[in-house]
Amino acid sequence: MVEDNNTNYSRLTRFIHWREKHIKQRDFILVLALFAGLLTAIAAWLLKTLIHYLQLFVEWCVNASGTTLCYLFFPMLGIMLAALFVRYIVKDDISHGITKILFAISQRKSIIKLHNVWSSIVGSGITIGFGGSVGAEAPIVLTGAAIGSNLAKLFRLDQKTMMLMIGCGAAGAIGGIFKAPIAGLVFTLEVLMMDITMASVSPLMLASITATVFTFIFSGTEPMFPLDSLNPFSLSSLPEYLLLGIICGLVSLYFTRGMNFLEQKMKRIQSMWLKILIGGVTLGLLVYVFPPLYGEGYDSILYLLNDRADMLFEHGPLAGWSVGWLLVLFVVLIIVFKIVAAVATNGGGGVGGIFAPTLFMGCLTGFVVAVVINNFGLSVSEGNMALVGMAGLMAGVMHAPLTGIFLIAEMTGGYHLFMPLMVVAVVSYMVIMLFEPHSLYAMRLAQKGELLTHNKDRSVLTLLHIENVIETDFKVLQPKMTLGELVKVISVSHRNIFPVVDENGIFLGILLLDEVRNIMFQPRLYKRFTVEQLMTSPIAVLSDTMPMEKVMEVFEDTGAWNLPVTDNDKRYIGFVSKSKIFSAYRDVLMQFSEE
Repeated sequence: MVEDNNTNYSRLTRFIHWREKHIKQRDFILVLALFAGLLTAIAAWLLKTLIHYLQLFVEWCVNASGTTLCYLFFPMLGIMLAALFVRYIVKDDISHGITKILFAISQRKSIIKLHNVWSSIVGSGITIGFGGSVGAEAPIVLTGAAIGSNLAKLFRLDQKTMMLMIGCGAAGAIGGIFKAPIAGLVFTLEVLMMDITMASVSPLMLASITATVFTFIFSGTEPMFPLDSLNPFSLSSLPEYLLLGIICGLVSLYFTRGMNFLEQKMKRIQSMWLKILIGGVTLGLLVYVFPPLYGEGYDSILYLLNDRADMLFEHGPLAGWSVGWLLVLFVVLIIVFKIVAAVATNGGGGVGGIFAPTLFMGCLTGFVVAVVINNFGLSVSEGNMALVGMAGLMAGVMHAPLTGIFLIAEMTGGYHLFMPLMVVAVVSYMVIMLFEPHSLYAMRLAQKGELLTHNKDRSVLTLLHIENVIETDFKVLQPKMTLGELVKVISVSHRNIFPVVDENGIFLGILLLDEVRNIMFQPRLYKRFTVEQLMTSPIAVLSDTMPMEKVMEVFEDTGAWNLPVTDNDKRYIGFVSKSKIFSAYRDVLMQFSEE
């Protein structure tokens, strides 16, 4: 077996050397982008197929039992199976897929673990198939990003190319699962916040188109949400769309803050089984009372887009009650409880994303606004408002107006509604930006200073790591050393700063050459003074876990040129100089900006 592994390694090494001689880097990236798109499309198809057959099984059980009470049981079963799968098989956290991609780009040199190629498919398939109120898109985006990252790692490509391949996998995932190639490209630029060159657009587009084409082969060319009828845009309805954009922005704020608040509450629960119980019972009750909360909710979206709102409560205990203002009340309650259902699913141990909940809540928001407007004597298309409401929520929650516009147009075939899509998406984005500077995906990383952004300076600083700029060639002093012993150390040092540590390596302070220059040539003082008497406290001390952006803030605030670095136990590690950071910054900036 060892011999076989060595043989395979040798073959791979020979191929890499051959490729470097005969295939240009740019051409090879295009080949990898094509493979990333193909593999991601297959992964998306597998996930959708798994969800479909599990949902058919649940429906069969419901029909066989003759009661909808089964919906109280199956969501908890899905959460429990997913939690056990993650805990005992994967043994790693695979939730919050987009956030993990952002973290990998920002802090882990674009490395995503190999198990993410398949673990998210299994975990989210089980969760959603049994009724989890989350989406399959974020898990498949993580899967695509893992495919891209590991392809680049396999062929030993550099960090910049690995970042691009992550983008290719993510673009392919969005293009494949939604049949939306343009949205796949735009999503990578907006949500993953990659500051890439024009040369990078080709592989991203190739991956997205490849994934979309293979999805067409697997499941046909029909849009994800086909529309039965088309209602053209009327300029007279522009005020209603402006109102919808404002409301979508406020609902996005509720979604973002509510989701974040509830997730923090669930994280405080330590017991896995208690989480499963709370999440499963909560989700089961919500699904039983409000059937549209079952699964991704895409059936409900299709009903509303085609003016079939009566189908929302066909199988629930509220069937027959959903008329007039009661319908509005019920739909509003579904909007309110959707984030509870989503957090109960993921917080309880399930695996899923917020793509589907965002689209679902946006569609219902647009529908409610349209019904209320029509009840006040005005006339607006409920289907149109439901459609553009999805773009409004996506723009607000994900801070991605372009992704919302192109994704909704491509997945519905509603290209005739580009104007209202743009109006609602932009207005919603402007409203949410008044309250939240980061999307729900980026919020967790932004709070830690670990987020890569479109700001070039901040992006480059984020790609730097403090351990790469620490200098350790400083002569270390002990506090009890005499001036005479200090002079001997100074004579062999090329630095003018000396860290002082105790016998355990704990950092105590610094000694500056300028502070002893006037006495170091007076032998009569060599035994009178000790390092402890001569040392001073530095103006600031850096931690080895501090992000580089924070490091630069400390340098700017203090005006220092050299600062000591310690670990969490205050043990001395080395020094960081502003000149060293500037040199590393220039190197990364050149790599980051070259075509």
